[in-house]
Amino acid sequence: MSLLLRRLSRLRLGKPLLVRYSVILSNGFSSSSLQTPPCSIVSAYPCGVDLGKLMIMNANERYCTTLEKKVPLELVHSDPMVTIGASHGWVATLKDDGIVCLQDDLNPYASSYTDPKRISLPPLVTLPRCQTQIATNVAMSSSSPEDEDCIVAVKFLGPQLSFCRPAQSRSEWINIRIENPCFYSSPVMYSKQDEMFRIPGSGGHLIGSWDPRTHKHQPKFQRLRFQKFPELTKSKRELLLSCCTSEHLVESRPTGEMFLVKLNKKTTASGMKKMKTKLVMVFKLDEEGNALYTEDIGDLRIFLSKSEPFCVLASSFPGMGSNRMEVLDIEESISVFLCGSSIISKFCTHGAPYHIPPQNID
Repeated sequence: MSLLLRRLSRLRLGKPLLVRYSVILSNGFSSSSLQTPPCSIVSAYPCGVDLGKLMIMNANERYCTTLEKKVPLELVHSDPMVTIGASHGWVATLKDDGIVCLQDDLNPYASSYTDPKRISLPPLVTLPRCQTQIATNVAMSSSSPEDEDCIVAVKFLGPQLSFCRPAQSRSEWINIRIENPCFYSSPVMYSKQDEMFRIPGSGGHLIGSWDPRTHKHQPKFQRLRFQKFPELTKSKRELLLSCCTSEHLVESRPTGEMFLVKLNKKTTASGMKKMKTKLVMVFKLDEEGNALYTEDIGDLRIFLSKSEPFCVLASSFPGMGSNRMEVLDIEESISVFLCGSSIISKFCTHGAPYHIPPQNID
């Protein structure tokens, strides 16, 4: 709380910044709509009993904004509710009775605090020799679980992957047991281009893809061939061997590209028992399974957090730098300048470590 109060002098009260976003449709016509910039959840300033005004930071600004939207403090600080991830601005919580609930409280541009949306999914079913108490993350096939065709995926730590279609009148879970242990701790994401949920295997050499509508028990696998690695000094190679590595798939929907991100973290030497990011590597994937190391993703900016990862065109949002990556974790916030692989890291506790993707405003 003291850290929060020290920041108040740098905060501002205001309305969300909107930009005009245009896309070219398949029929050749242009469609234009107002879109909010991507943002991150900072905290909530207490303003009542168990409520706080939502505090965010837009990715193209250097200061926090305190909104008028009020949110439950327990959701921001994950106490006593347990948040298991987020996707498209919807936060998923897991209750003690095994009910996953999707809610839009932390989406700055969604419903008002007086009428937040709550969507409860069917009770979880735990497969034999699996567990459903600890989730890796959550992903969705569309921007809202209220869409008729939206599929919600929950990846649990271990073999179980579960799908649900909330908008169906009799929704139920489709539970899949993943046999290959290289996927047990990996996050799931949805590829709009492939129309499948995809999971990178540990090490990044294998990608599994699931479509619960057609081949739910017959996943597709793709083996990656790494064509190029960064040139590392001897000390950096030794550092890399001592790091804990995680793999993340990120799809750039504006350009149709797919990237594999490797985050390499190591426990700090100061005895704080915190993990600090030491090296970040980005590989561009092609349809043949080639993974090419790159330090240039063009006009893109990648966002990784406990929310489903996403990319945006930096030029669509005034003031946003390109060829960068923003990573938000529970105890760390980093900015990566891909050209030269420069990392700016700082320790700070995030009760809601979520990047919120751009939201369309009609």
